[in-house]
Amino acid sequence: MQSLYKRMSIFVDGNNMFYAQQKNGWFFDPKRVLAYFAEQPGVELVNAFWYTGLKDSHDQRGFRDALINLGYTVRTKILKEYYDDTSGRHSQKANLDIEIVVDMFNTVEQYDRVVLFSGDGDFERAIELLRSKSTHITVVSTEGMIARELRNAADRYIDLNSIRDRIEKFDG
Repeated sequence: MQSLYKRMSIFVDGNNMFYAQQKNGWFFDPKRVLAYFAEQPGVELVNAFWYTGLKDSHDQRGFRDALINLGYTVRTKILKEYYDDTSGRHSQKANLDIEIVVDMFNTVEQYDRVVLFSGDGDFERAIELLRSKSTHITVVSTEGMIARELRNAADRYIDLNSIRDRIEKFDG
C-alpha cells in the first residue's frame, strides 16, 4: 500500500548557503526551514542534514549544537588552504559535495522527496540519478548563485527570496 505521506529529506550545503544568504543580505533560520517544509500537506520529514566547513574542531560549536538539537545530522570537514595562481590569493575551502551525495544515496530508501539547499552544479548527476528512481527533487538557492545545470536537473526550484517571510532568521 502506498504511503499517504511523502517522506522528505533535507540536505543543506551550509557553505554554499552562507554565501547565498550573504548575497541576499539576510539569513534563514534553520528551525523555520524545518517547520516550513514539514508543514506541507502530505509530507513527513524523515531526515535533515547540514554540512559545513570548520576552521578547527571548536569552530561553530554552539551553532552545530543548536542544529543537532533541532534534529539536523551535522557533517563537518576542516577547511583546507588553497593558493590561486591566477589571483595570487589564498583561500580556504571545505568541499563536502561527496559527503552530501553519499548521504543522499545511503538514505535513498527512506525518502521520496529531497530538498537540496545548494546552487552547486556538481550535484547535477546525483540529482539525475535520484530522479531516475522516482525521487522528487526540489533545489533551493538564489538567483545568480544557482548553476543552470542544477536548476535544469531538478523537478522544482525555489528561490530563497520567494520564501523569505517564512524562513528568515530574526534576532531576539
